[in-house]
Amino acid sequence: MRTIDRWLTSPWRRSAAAALAGALPVLAFPAPSLWWFAYVALVPWILLARSAPTGRRAAYDGWCGGFGFLVAVHHWLLPSLHVFIFLIALLLGVLWAPWGWLVRRFLGGVPSPGRGAAALLALPSAWLLVELVRSWQGLGGPWGMLGASQWQVGPALRLASVGGVWLLSFLVVAVNVAAATMVSTRGARVPAVASLLATAAATSAAWAWAPTPEVDGQVRVAIVQPGIVDGLASGDKRFAREEQLTRRLAGQGVDLVVWGESSVGFDLGDRPDLARRIAALSRETGADVLVNVDARRSDRPGIYKSSVLIGPNGLTGDRYDKMRLVPFGEYIPARSLLGWATSVGKAAGEDRRRGGEQVVMNVGHGLRVGPLVCFETAFPDMSRHLADDGADLLLGQSSTSSFQNSWAPEQHASLAALRAAETGRPMVHATLTGVSAVYGPGGQRLGPWLGTGASTVHVYDVPLAHGITPYVRYGDWPVHAALLVLAALCVTEGARAVRLRRSGPAPLVPRARTAHESPARPSR
Repeated sequence: MRTIDRWLTSPWRRSAAAALAGALPVLAFPAPSLWWFAYVALVPWILLARSAPTGRRAAYDGWCGGFGFLVAVHHWLLPSLHVFIFLIALLLGVLWAPWGWLVRRFLGGVPSPGRGAAALLALPSAWLLVELVRSWQGLGGPWGMLGASQWQVGPALRLASVGGVWLLSFLVVAVNVAAATMVSTRGARVPAVASLLATAAATSAAWAWAPTPEVDGQVRVAIVQPGIVDGLASGDKRFAREEQLTRRLAGQGVDLVVWGESSVGFDLGDRPDLARRIAALSRETGADVLVNVDARRSDRPGIYKSSVLIGPNGLTGDRYDKMRLVPFGEYIPARSLLGWATSVGKAAGEDRRRGGEQVVMNVGHGLRVGPLVCFETAFPDMSRHLADDGADLLLGQSSTSSFQNSWAPEQHASLAALRAAETGRPMVHATLTGVSAVYGPGGQRLGPWLGTGASTVHVYDVPLAHGITPYVRYGDWPVHAALLVLAALCVTEGARAVRLRRSGPAPLVPRARTAHESPARPSR
C-alpha cells in the first residue's frame, strides 16, 4: 500500500490513475454487460479521491475520473469526432470535480460513523446532480447514466417504474460508497453495513409495493431492418430493399410496420411516387407503415428527421419532427466558433431543424403510438410524457449505421428496456442496421434481437398494458430529493464555516502591547 501511495505522489501518475478508475464502469454497459460490476466499479475512484492530500487534489481526481468515464462510454465516437472527443470529455469532466471534493470531505482521513452515514446520502445525490446537468441535450444527452447498466435485471427494472433510471443510479452509487467505506475505514464499517441493510430493506419494500403492469391486449408489430446499403444511389437501393422485405409481411396479420431512422432519404412531398409505393405496401400488409424521412422538406426550409405515418390511402398527416438533435452529429453548437469540427471528423455539414412538440399517432386497430428518433430514447422524460399523453406503445427509430463494429448498437438497444419499465408501456426499437429489439411493458425482452449483420424483417407479438407507473405519475422525484439533500448540505456547511470564523483559533501567546499603551505602574 505504501508503494502505491509513493507512486501516486506524482500529480501526472495520480491523474492517469483517476482517469483509469473513472473508465471502469463502462464494463457494466453493453457490449460487456457485466451489470453486477456496476456495484463496485466506482470503489477505486472513491478510494483515490478520499486519499487525496488536499481538497483541491480530490477535485482534480474527480475531474480526471470524469474525463476517463466520458471517454470510455463515448469511445465509439472516436472515428467520427477524432481528437474532439477528448476535448469534450475534458470540458464535461469538470462536472465531477465537486463530487471528488465531497468524497474527501466525507470519507477522508478517519471519518466518524456520522460522516460515513452522511456520505451514503450526499455522494449519490451529488452524482445524480452530475447526471442531471450532463443530460441536457446540448451537452450530449444522458448517454451512459450509471443506472442504465441495470437494463437486464428484473428487480432493477421494477424499481425503475418507481423512480426511473435516476433511482437506479442513486442506489448503485450508494452501494459503491458503502463498499469503499467498508474497505477503507474500520470505524465506519458498522454504519456502512447498517446503511446497506437499510437500503436493501427500502428497495425491497419499493419493489414489493410497485404495481406490475397488467396486460390487457396484444398487437403484432413488424420491424424492417434492411442492413448496410452503400455505394451510389444508396437511398434508392435502401428503399427497394425495405420494400422487398415489407412485402413478406402480407398475410401475417400485422397491426403496424416500422422502418428505422433515415429509412427514406427523400421528402415524400417531392417524391409522391415513393409515397404511393409505401401506401401500396400498407394495402398489401393490412397495416400502416411508419417510416423515417431524413431530407430537406418541400414545405419549409431546412433538413428534418421526421417519423411519418403512411396508410393504405397514402400520407395520413401524422408526422413527428425530431426535437432533440445530436450535438456535432446533427448540428454544430455555436457553429461560428466550432465549425472547424467538420474538418477533423464526421460532424454535420449543415444543421438540421428541430421539431416543436411530441406527437401521439393513431395507427389504426385502436393503437396509439409515441415515436422517438435516435438518441431521444435515452431521455426518460420524453417517453414519460408520451405515456402520460396516452401512447399505448413507444417506438424508437434509430440507425447507428456509422458505429457497426462498436458497443454503441447494443447499448442503444438496451435503453428501450428502461423506457418500457419506467412507463409501463412496451417499446419497439427499430433500426436500419441493428441492433433492433422489442421489450414488454415491464422492460422484459420479447423475441430475438436483430443483430448488426442481419438484413431481415421480424414480427413481434407485443403485450399491451395501460396502468400508470409511479414514475409516470410523480416524475423525476429522485432528482428533486437529491437537490434537497445537497441544499441541506450547503446550508450545514455554510453554518459550520460561520461558526468556525466566529470562534476562531485560541491565541498561542499573550496579546502584544501596542505603541500607545503604557505599562501599568506598580503600586506602592
